[in-house]
Amino acid sequence: MDVIMDQKDELLMRLVNYFITEKNYAPIVVNGVRDEIWLQNQEGPYKIIRINANYIHNKEQYEFDLFKVRNVMRQVKRKTLSWSMNTLNILLNVNENVSLDETKNIESVYVKSIEDIESNQFLDTFPDIQDKLLLNEKGLDLIFNVTNNINRKTAKENKVYENIFKPKKIVVTYALIVINVIVFFLTYILSSMHLDAYQLLLFGGLYTPLIKAGEIWRLVTSAFLHANLIHLLFNMYSLYVIGTQVENFIGKKKFLFIYFISLLSASLMSAIMNANTNIVGVGASGAIFGLLGALLYFGFHYRVYLGSVLRNQIIPLIIINLIFGFVLTGVDNAAHIGGLVGGVFAGMVLGIQKREKFYEKINGAIVLTIYLVFLTYVLFFR
Repeated sequence: MDVIMDQKDELLMRLVNYFITEKNYAPIVVNGVRDEIWLQNQEGPYKIIRINANYIHNKEQYEFDLFKVRNVMRQVKRKTLSWSMNTLNILLNVNENVSLDETKNIESVYVKSIEDIESNQFLDTFPDIQDKLLLNEKGLDLIFNVTNNINRKTAKENKVYENIFKPKKIVVTYALIVINVIVFFLTYILSSMHLDAYQLLLFGGLYTPLIKAGEIWRLVTSAFLHANLIHLLFNMYSLYVIGTQVENFIGKKKFLFIYFISLLSASLMSAIMNANTNIVGVGASGAIFGLLGALLYFGFHYRVYLGSVLRNQIIPLIIINLIFGFVLTGVDNAAHIGGLVGGVFAGMVLGIQKREKFYEKINGAIVLTIYLVFLTYVLFFR
């Protein structure tokens, strides 16, 4: 049975198939729209591509159409935490008398047939588009091929995201909690149930003069010591909540790398900032802040899916805890900031599954190395 399709519908299907299956764009659900398709790709040359088959019959309607585009752009910017966003606005049905004037961050083009693509400027951005528009398919064949292509692409993408976000067995986080609890009770018992600054110093607390004297191991041991039971419980609860999420998203080995890089970064920053004090630093909070930094980096790359979590949970949690660190006494905010920065840089080194680029990992390794070398230099040679 032959199916005769309207030229605009046929062109729309070919374009949608190309952008989704060839250029990794994903559909956006926009409420209240008809006869138009919205696609997004945060890594693409255009963050948003909108294909509109509605008739634009005069200048006023075109201006209103641009207003709608800007409104959706603002929504997507908020959701994806993007500073800037550009849109390719493909119009399939425009009165010949309507001039598509240029406007900021929106490139509007009129395409009424496949042949028109040859004369449009976006051909420079997508040079292979003419070869991959399923030109040989018509009617039902076109519908079936487009549907099958998009379904295969969607199934493949869903499998990737399912592997990343599905619940996994948590091991490293629980092991770190157990180690911290065991160390606390050992130190508590060995100190005759009287943990003070001197006892914490004996067990490996962070004290800058001793580190400069050669006891470098304190940079690590201090992160497994806690001043009292409340301190331990607060940090272990935080490690449980944040650590299980990070380990689930990035895996055990990467989690361990981020934890210890964050721990080291936090200890170095704390030792530098407390160099002229008698403070003995202890606690896992610096490393936990590093996990928050890694979660922030991960969430930014998957902000299409985690944008609301980033905006409403992760970022406020970081800001509130840093504010408490500045306001309350006895909180080592230098360790928190050092851990946070170390966690972000460690996340850059490891990359993000299915979002990573080799040059970004190289840049991350360079930045992390320079950062740690700088902190080491300031601590030991300045």
